[in-house]
Amino acid sequence: MGATGKDELEKVKQKRGRGKSPQRRKKNVRERQVRFLIVCEGTKTEPNYFRALLRNNTSTVIAVEIRGEGQGASDLVDKASRIKKDLERKNDMSFDHVWVVFDKDDRGDFNEAIKKANKLKFKSAWSNESFELWFCLHFEYLHTPIGRSDYIKKLEGFFSKGKGDNNFKYKKGSPDIYQMLKAYGNEDSAKAHAKKLRALYGDDNYAEHNPCTMVDILVEELEHPEKIKV
Repeated sequence: MGATGKDELEKVKQKRGRGKSPQRRKKNVRERQVRFLIVCEGTKTEPNYFRALLRNNTSTVIAVEIRGEGQGASDLVDKASRIKKDLERKNDMSFDHVWVVFDKDDRGDFNEAIKKANKLKFKSAWSNESFELWFCLHFEYLHTPIGRSDYIKKLEGFFSKGKGDNNFKYKKGSPDIYQMLKAYGNEDSAKAHAKKLRALYGDDNYAEHNPCTMVDILVEELEHPEKIKV
């Protein structure tokens, strides 16, 4: 009888233990969905990069809608607001995070766009002055303002060296850019470089924060959505 009683007690303990196990809690975390809406100024370069990033970082806790709209910064924020409302109504769900991705251009609405996004509780993965700055930061720390064409030249140099191909030409919108960055660049360094750049500036005149980018923050959220509070 004594042995039988002990056996029954052990079964009860094990049953209770399974209900509190770390594995069960981990499974529940994996099942939680974090829904992103990412609306990009560019129609190819940025959407292709983020889609490739997501394919490379498979996760069951994220659902992402990525749009490339080809509009200026301020108009993009307005378009993102309309897309959000339409998709949430159509799909009977809500997005946890809305990101707008844009560069500084000559329209003069850069600061306005960032502030407008903040009021709507959207996040801005902006770059000053080019999204390609984020790519270049995979290879070196850049703290001096340069033009868009100079970023392209730098990338061609970096990839030519990595691939051993002196005739390499960078193509905007290439679907292979993410994999090339993984092969020849260093994403951890890019994140550190981006944070270091932001530390150089202390005001909210973002148009003067050059060079600077917020893309690393969006990348971090997409790679580790389980850390996001929703």
